[in-house]
Amino acid sequence: MIIVVYLSICLMWSVSLFGNFVSTASPLPSIEAHGPCLLQEVKMADQSLLSESALGWSIFALVFLVILSFCWVYIRKYQSRQESEVISTITAICALAIALITSALLPVDIFLVSYMKHPNGTYKEWAENNETRGQIEDTVLYAYYSLYSLLLFCVFLWIPFVYFYYEEKDDDNINKCSQVKNALKYTIGFIIVCAALLLIGAFVPLEAPPNQNGTQWEKMQYLFEELGNNHGVPALSFSISSLTLIGMLAVITYTAYGMSVLPLNLIKGTRSVVYERLENTEDIEEVEHQMENIKAKCEDGRPLSSRDRRNLQEFEDKLQVLQRRGRHLEIAESHCCTKVGSALRPLKILLGIFFILFALLFVVALFISNLDKALHSAGISSGFMVFGTNLTNPLNELLLTLQPVFPLDYVLITVITMYFVFTSMAGIRNLGIWFFWIRLYKIRPKRTRPQALLFLCMILLLIVLHTSFMIYSLAPQYVMYGSQNYLLQSPMPPENNTTWTTKTCDADAPQDECTVTRSYLFLHKFWFFSTIYYFGNWVFIGVFLIGLVVSCCKGKKSVIEGEVEADDSDMSEDEYVH
Repeated sequence: MIIVVYLSICLMWSVSLFGNFVSTASPLPSIEAHGPCLLQEVKMADQSLLSESALGWSIFALVFLVILSFCWVYIRKYQSRQESEVISTITAICALAIALITSALLPVDIFLVSYMKHPNGTYKEWAENNETRGQIEDTVLYAYYSLYSLLLFCVFLWIPFVYFYYEEKDDDNINKCSQVKNALKYTIGFIIVCAALLLIGAFVPLEAPPNQNGTQWEKMQYLFEELGNNHGVPALSFSISSLTLIGMLAVITYTAYGMSVLPLNLIKGTRSVVYERLENTEDIEEVEHQMENIKAKCEDGRPLSSRDRRNLQEFEDKLQVLQRRGRHLEIAESHCCTKVGSALRPLKILLGIFFILFALLFVVALFISNLDKALHSAGISSGFMVFGTNLTNPLNELLLTLQPVFPLDYVLITVITMYFVFTSMAGIRNLGIWFFWIRLYKIRPKRTRPQALLFLCMILLLIVLHTSFMIYSLAPQYVMYGSQNYLLQSPMPPENNTTWTTKTCDADAPQDECTVTRSYLFLHKFWFFSTIYYFGNWVFIGVFLIGLVVSCCKGKKSVIEGEVEADDSDMSEDEYVH
């Protein structure tokens, strides 16, 4: 219901904005006085504006529906059948969907600023008006406002409240009212953190006050004026950037490892289920023999020593695990998915090769981008901003080539984002969710508890949020300006004739000639965040290489990897079998 209402609001808002475009770009009464030809040109310009804007937003709407379907299937796949809760499921689906939709807005933002110009660097007829361009940029800006505000709501209010609500539910001696009260009590701490981040972002000065010798009141008045002029963008940008720092840690921990373990697992495959059953049977016989030897010591009525009792208990626990493992292997051997998986083995190898090549392309592009910043940037105080293109980045060139043929770049951005999600999920499944040395939750299909599902959703949300920064690191020119060009005037000796040269927009281009995407303005307000991301990218590359070596040294995984562990409850066993 919430999603339907939100869609309706967005649709009405978009329609009203398109109406404003038409009314702003074409003052018809004054134009009719100048003749029908001029009127026809304006109408054609308006039609071009609406068609190109509608193309970008219609594809975004289609992606929106695909994202909702994907999140529904993905969360339902991992949620526990025995402990599933409606509220936690809806929360996880909506929060992950909002994060993915936010990342899907980036190509629309780039598409709209790129299509304002012709390839020769001149503005199109409908974009020559500064007010029209401003309204198109405001459309994307308001979309970012809405989605980033929803993300803050999910991270600091909705997900914590639902998580603590179900934590309190584990206590059987507590009623619903106490559950809600205790959950709200813990959630208030998250709200205070959110308010602090918004206030810091709102009042941290991006530039020094013009009057350095003014009174404190004049300086405070300047800060409030800046807050009003920026429409709260720095406050929201600081809060989102702070969240992406946590997302960066999750990317370094889970995504970097998952990028190596996922493709290599696909290439190496799994062990033979028949061989595993035979090996498991031999282990069961060995444990039973050890137990019989210990029990033989008390056949004459003598009690067992404390050491023997402890060993016997350990063997009994091990026997239970092996017996459960045997049942799982028996199910896996007769299951149709195992037989289909064996038939699709060549396809899995090809998919694994594609994933490892894509990972290497990703890491190489990130290395070149970071190396370019290290050699040619303006330094730490600028957030390692690079002026111009100094080293050829393959991913940046590929995105710039695909961008004019919209939506090919949209497809590539979607592939990169979903690749992040799948590799992150592979890393989370292999490592689990830890708090330092304490393992909090295991993530397994159809057996993930509601609290673990919310934790998983929060981690994926932060990872997807950091994806926009990663894409900027991989393709800075594409994210800032898309495929925009501009005309540069230069004299030609000896007569000093003026010539116009078409150049690609970059950080060194004039502000009035190139339109920066709203995404870049939102996510790169504070230079120190960009500096942290720069060093984080080097750590990411290092962790990926370490994970690649570790994954290569590991053998094939079990066909029931992660399904049977010593601390599994009987309920989880029944859940899997049935």
